[in-house]
Amino acid sequence: MTHYTASQTRKTFLRASTLGVTAAAVLLCTACFSGDRTGATNEDSPTPEPPPTSTYTPSHSVGGGPQAPDTDVPENPEWTPEAEEAAKEVAVNAMRDFARPEVEETQWANDFARWLTPDATVSYSSVDPANVPVTEVTGPATLEIDEANGFGVIATVPTDIGDYRVQLLRQGQDEPWKVNRLYPPEGAN
Repeated sequence: MTHYTASQTRKTFLRASTLGVTAAAVLLCTACFSGDRTGATNEDSPTPEPPPTSTYTPSHSVGGGPQAPDTDVPENPEWTPEAEEAAKEVAVNAMRDFARPEVEETQWANDFARWLTPDATVSYSSVDPANVPVTEVTGPATLEIDEANGFGVIATVPTDIGDYRVQLLRQGQDEPWKVNRLYPPEGAN
């Protein structure tokens, strides 16, 4: 009985695999190029008929109504001094609740979740606060405002390990700001 090393077995398997893939490619290419070729001239061959046109008609919704009936697109919220202050306050408060690695996990998650969007709540639910590298907010937030977008803003919050960037979102003029994502300083875990 012949014994092969792991290296010999892998080489044999790879050769067989390569041979199989090559054979499959040759068969596929042969199938693609068999039969009449486009552009070939043969006076005996009939003129091909044009392909049939589609009879598919896209539907609306069940019952033939529009896809999103009675849907109003909210107006772009305005940037007011109150909106700016509210965004800064949420960014700082969220970072204060985030920057507590010594707090028990359930308490930490509950305190932090009140500032989060539903998507962020799911994303941050698996965070172990003991692994959070930041422990302190060291100054007020500043905002990077895009006047054309009143629904979202990036706040910069200074901390003991550098500036965190906080993405905040709201759904309308009088809706609360919620944290959607935290971006740690470069080089922080």
